[in-house]
Amino acid sequence: MKKLLLWLSVFAASAAQAQKMPDPRPFAKTITAEDLKKHLFIVASADFEGRETATEGQRKAAAYIENDFRSLGLRPGNGDNYQLQYPVYQDSLESASLSVNGQSFVFNKDFFVPVSLDYSAEMGAADIVFAGYGLSDSTRDDYKNLNVKGKIVLVLGANPPGTQMPAGRAARRFFLARQEAAQKNGAAALLILQSTAPRNVREPKGNMSMTEYPRTLFPNTFYITDDVARAITRDDFSSVQNAGSLGKTYAAGVKLVVKKTTLHLQSSDVLGFLEGTDLKDQILVISAHYDHLGKRGNVIWYGADDDGSGTVSVLEIAEAFAKAKAAGKGPRRSVLFLANSGEEKGLFGSQYYSEHPTYPLDKTTADLNIDMIGRIDPNRKIGDSTNYVYVVGSDKLSTELKPISEGNNKKYSKLELDYKFDDPSDPEMIYYRSDHFNFARKGVPIIFYFDGIHKDYHQPSDTPDKINYDIMEKRARLVFFTAWEMANRNEMVKRDIALPNLSR
Repeated sequence: MKKLLLWLSVFAASAAQAQKMPDPRPFAKTITAEDLKKHLFIVASADFEGRETATEGQRKAAAYIENDFRSLGLRPGNGDNYQLQYPVYQDSLESASLSVNGQSFVFNKDFFVPVSLDYSAEMGAADIVFAGYGLSDSTRDDYKNLNVKGKIVLVLGANPPGTQMPAGRAARRFFLARQEAAQKNGAAALLILQSTAPRNVREPKGNMSMTEYPRTLFPNTFYITDDVARAITRDDFSSVQNAGSLGKTYAAGVKLVVKKTTLHLQSSDVLGFLEGTDLKDQILVISAHYDHLGKRGNVIWYGADDDGSGTVSVLEIAEAFAKAKAAGKGPRRSVLFLANSGEEKGLFGSQYYSEHPTYPLDKTTADLNIDMIGRIDPNRKIGDSTNYVYVVGSDKLSTELKPISEGNNKKYSKLELDYKFDDPSDPEMIYYRSDHFNFARKGVPIIFYFDGIHKDYHQPSDTPDKINYDIMEKRARLVFFTAWEMANRNEMVKRDIALPNLSR
């Protein structure tokens, strides 16, 4: 009997909560394909130049988002400011040179340098050690019995027979494997033979970083062509190409010079805040990243789906909440609309916010993150390709989140919720690849909405004319419906599941 009474009291409380919660449908109807399209043709236009972090195009996009938040009556989300500024650093190569026995080779023709990995230095050596594929791990050790401390090492850039480049985040570790092995064995510099080395870089700049000084100094690395390697190894070149002569030292006067400077830049997140009522000290975050890959010369990476689609969806969801509040039916919890920059550079903006939150993370019930919801995954072979969305992370950190998501979808949107990318063995590692990750690693429950990888992903051809605005409307409304319940329910979402393995 006691269990029955307890169950009835819980049911009555839930029913009372449901009765008090206003109907979200009139406000969801304000999220329209027409309005999404209007915003996106601006955000993903040539005027915004691909919205690359710490560029004029990104600043134009930030101003557009801020003005929209302001027009909706949202308060600034960072004190008196709508933008949360953070520092960005970028290496810029001034010059690089390489010579062998007095013969000079041409930068971007015969060799190039990975600017972010190298440091300013001038060095030379009379002996060059060949270390095969230059790998040292649990499966092979090309440095076994070699003494390369303080020496310049030559290695092959091709993969050893029987190995393949891994996908997703694991690819970066594979890319750095030769530098790490050379560093571990004390090499002074690394020459990587790679026939495709020249890239004709217009502006030799390194990747952006949030730290001015690197945490790890690798040996200076030069990617070299056959001509450079032949000048070093001479008659032995064919043997080296086939990974023969492992451990052999070549007498060759090699001089390497790198000169670079560090650019001190700045970027920003844009924060719009809608204050709640009786639970206003608790926060729901709705996020998307507004940056993309920028432009190179006259070629623009428009980033309509990635992530113009998420950005404009946040604007439309913000409008729906603002209209609800104006009608006297605003949410109980406060809602922070967070447009991040720097996602494409390594989740910079969300990382900065998670480490410098303007509202306490322990009072943040969840983050609903939208990154690419305007297209259809050509590789999805099940169900209705015009009526789905990938939902990622809803079963992590909280047992309540997935039922809330599925309940609102069943009641309102009736999309096919696809959990393909929740699989821990997913080679794309999607769970780690958007801004929700920085909330998850702090223990904040998240849901990530995603449409999949298509042929225009990270290509200049990701343009707003290719967006399916009808399905985008439906997906954005699902986020709104889910957010509506989470902003109005009696309790914050439980954090009752241990953090998953967050190593990347």
